[in-house]
Amino acid sequence: MGDNARLMAEEIEIKLSLPESARRAFLRHPLLQKAQRLGTRKLVNIYYDTPDLALHRKGIALRTRRQGRAWLQTVKCAGVSGGGLSARPEWEQPYAGRFDFSHVDDPQVRELLERHRLQSHLTPAFETTFTRITWRLAPARGTTVLLMLDRGRIAAGNAEEALSEIEIELERGSTAMLFGIAQALVADLPLRPALLSKAERGYRLRLGTPLTPVKAAASPLRCGQDPLEAFHALASACLLQFQMNELGATAGDPEFIHQMRVALRRLRSAVRTFRPLLPAGFEQSIVPPLRSLARALGEARDWDVLAEEIVGPARSAFPGDARLAMLEAAVGRARLQARESAQRALAAPAHAVFLLDLAARLQAIDGCPAERECDLAMFATGRLNRLHRKALALAAAAQASDPTRLHALRIGVKRQRYAIEFFAPLYPARATRTALASLTDLQDTLGALNDLARAGTLLMQCVDDDSALREAVSLVGGWHGARHAVLHRLTLQGIKRLRKSKRFWKES
Repeated sequence: MGDNARLMAEEIEIKLSLPESARRAFLRHPLLQKAQRLGTRKLVNIYYDTPDLALHRKGIALRTRRQGRAWLQTVKCAGVSGGGLSARPEWEQPYAGRFDFSHVDDPQVRELLERHRLQSHLTPAFETTFTRITWRLAPARGTTVLLMLDRGRIAAGNAEEALSEIEIELERGSTAMLFGIAQALVADLPLRPALLSKAERGYRLRLGTPLTPVKAAASPLRCGQDPLEAFHALASACLLQFQMNELGATAGDPEFIHQMRVALRRLRSAVRTFRPLLPAGFEQSIVPPLRSLARALGEARDWDVLAEEIVGPARSAFPGDARLAMLEAAVGRARLQARESAQRALAAPAHAVFLLDLAARLQAIDGCPAERECDLAMFATGRLNRLHRKALALAAAAQASDPTRLHALRIGVKRQRYAIEFFAPLYPARATRTALASLTDLQDTLGALNDLARAGTLLMQCVDDDSALREAVSLVGGWHGARHAVLHRLTLQGIKRLRKSKRFWKES
């Protein structure tokens, strides 16, 4: 190992995207007036991989960086990310024209890098070239932070994209200080937490990877895990799903907004499920902004569903009906307004501040000794029992002719389903699959009934006093009448299955 090689270090940083229009304002920010400016450097980075991108598939980034006349070799692995904060292991050493992985002290990573003479197959995958201005901050005794402004480009073959971002990297001390600095900047500047690393952006550019909606990942829980650690993992996964879909929020695909809403619902469900263990004030701090955000996204989603699942099918059934064409156009205008309203909510400075605040609160959850004595399996059993009893009570109170009670049942079923998904790794896979399939069917049926009930209110917002539009609304309602009857029958069947369902979490 070379004398200047560095054993594994953990890179902990918050990354914020910086619009070019805000660069001057950033350079004048009061935080920088208190900082020590360390200088400006031009950095040229070449990322290497095999022709089939084997390292990328394993979550490993291999980079050489030119700093002046010297070159460095860096190996980084995928880490945890959320709210702009990322933490990932890295190994760095001088580079003299030949890769040397002997300093990588993670046996699995080193073995992969050296496997099958991998070095002989490594070729440049993409490059990043940017100018970096660095400042050092000392926000508290024992803590120093590097604040870096990177501006340049990422290039992969003939494709390239601009790079403009701020990195706030922990040099030593408390991670909480990173959030304080980021929040101070975001409160004054149009910055956004940046989810993708330079390497991730480079690979996307190399592959031409389009943005696609991201569904919820499998539960990260494991047996024997501390309950608060389990909550942190679940909530972080929800935040990651939200932010990954936020990348495509301005695209035309309504599924991005739908999956953002799913992420918010799952996050609120996780908070509700782990409520007895959460620190005082945690829920009260995050739920109001979550509700406000969910409301803005929910209005956009309601109009998407109305256009595509209610009015659209009826319009296709009667393609020559001018009244339905008028109604479809009116719904389209309202849909566009709702989407623009949702995008304004996402672009508001308060939204970026909230994401950072949420990430900071999740990072701060450590639990206390009394809470760490709580067994996750026992805790899961108690919470699943409670949710199951609640769902059964709502099912007993539900009436086919009462949309309000059916909607309440849908919420109860959804909460039970999410909790089972959260705790699924603790139980036999077959039992959880069976329970989830039944709950999902009932939730989907109740959701379709709720969409039809909600459609009438939304459609009446479009008609004013236009008799032709009123006739079109009546035509749409009549056309969905048969479907409405089928959904009621399926709801009754689903409720019967719910009442007969077994509490498999008691038997495992």
